[in-house]
Amino acid sequence: METLPKKSSGRSDASLLLNARKTGFWKTARKQKYLYFMSIPFVIWVFVFSYLPLWGWTMAFQNYKPARSFFQQEWVGFKHFVELFQDERFYLVLRNTLAMSSMGIIFGFTIPILFAVLLNELRGMIFKRFLQTVSYLPHFVSWVVVAGIVTKMLSIDGGVVNDLLLALHIVDEPVTFMAKGSWFWYIVTGADLWKETGWNTIIYLAAIAGIDQEQYEAARVDGASRIRQIWHITLPGIRTTIAVLFIMSIGHLISIGFEKQFLLGNSLVTDYSEVLDLYALNYGLNMGRFSYGTAIGIFNSLVSITLLFVANGLFKKYTKESIM
Repeated sequence: METLPKKSSGRSDASLLLNARKTGFWKTARKQKYLYFMSIPFVIWVFVFSYLPLWGWTMAFQNYKPARSFFQQEWVGFKHFVELFQDERFYLVLRNTLAMSSMGIIFGFTIPILFAVLLNELRGMIFKRFLQTVSYLPHFVSWVVVAGIVTKMLSIDGGVVNDLLLALHIVDEPVTFMAKGSWFWYIVTGADLWKETGWNTIIYLAAIAGIDQEQYEAARVDGASRIRQIWHITLPGIRTTIAVLFIMSIGHLISIGFEKQFLLGNSLVTDYSEVLDLYALNYGLNMGRFSYGTAIGIFNSLVSITLLFVANGLFKKYTKESIM
């Protein structure tokens, strides 16, 4: 009598699949062993400078005193986080951070895309390269120099902007731009645009260069105008690049640094210029409240990570693609 073959259990099938994946991994690792060896220094660098310092987060849960060892520190739990969320200054600083970072995303993210598309449409190579070079150069200028240039241009004593406004009879007397807190956000955003727009277009131009040129040729044969070619070919062709950079920008929504605000700000606009990183510097290092400054940094990092995953989740939900 002929016997039927036994059906394999689900567990055995899963184990076979797992073993096959492990075998495939080690087989690939042996083939690419030199690439793995080359990556070891970078892995060590990331571990030492990005993961090892996370041990310092324990300071946020201590009443940290530099003269004491780790085991001699006084543990206070979430005391510093409670103080942080009860401080009215914290919410003012958070408002400034979100306002300037949002303006940076709206203008600093969209304008480089438009600039890259316009550069791509230029036909004169000499003028195109000249324009690219000129737009890249401000990126290599330090914020110290940029802040000096902006302050001098907006000065009431020989500032180019005030001289122009007076010459055109738009104003009757010089405007104190740097003393008006409500204008500070716009000044910082404008200075950042001038400095970084050209540099930020590089990756978009590289993505545009990777688009198949036959698509443009087919579109021209069908009679599509240059505007329609941009809308239906160029922008969809760099959609993934735009999504990646946008998600990264969202992740840095409240981690915008403090150099611009520190150099362009002054005592008259403190209520508009102080951001979270500058707040942590002033209250953490300058006042010796190391635990409080660490708590600010932890809040900053956790919010950034959360925003990063939320942005990626929304992108995956609505486009059926995943960046991370």
